[in-house]
Amino acid sequence: MASEHSLSRRERQIMDCLFQAGDATAAQVLERMPDPPSYTAVRTMLRILEEKGFVEHRADGRRYVYRPRRSTDVEGRSALARVLRVFFGGSIDQALAAHFSDPGIRLDSAELKRLRALIEEVSAKQQAKLNRTRKDGKS
Repeated sequence: MASEHSLSRRERQIMDCLFQAGDATAAQVLERMPDPPSYTAVRTMLRILEEKGFVEHRADGRRYVYRPRRSTDVEGRSALARVLRVFFGGSIDQALAAHFSDPGIRLDSAELKRLRALIEEVSAKQQAKLNRTRKDGKS
């Protein structure tokens, strides 16, 4: 698959629409786009995105229904990695500090509990991996 960097602004907007919708026709993508181009332009960009390997389509009568070829999980991780790299020098703690410093962010106790559990889980996995590495190194 082509690199995400090879997408134009409009192609990224179309991909965003498809990720939000799951699948959509060209007309449905057009409805979701900010400051949309012409219908013909959207159809052309969808065809180009398909040629680049980002989307695929199925026929539904006379219409094509498009969907992303990558899952939202895979694409989300890729997008997050780009944001971390570009805006925070790869630092997750700087990104989280920036996010949590937003006065509009309100975490309830359940969200805080899930975050603590996630951090503890990651820490335990890393410790287990370190222990395996040490054990394997001594063998």
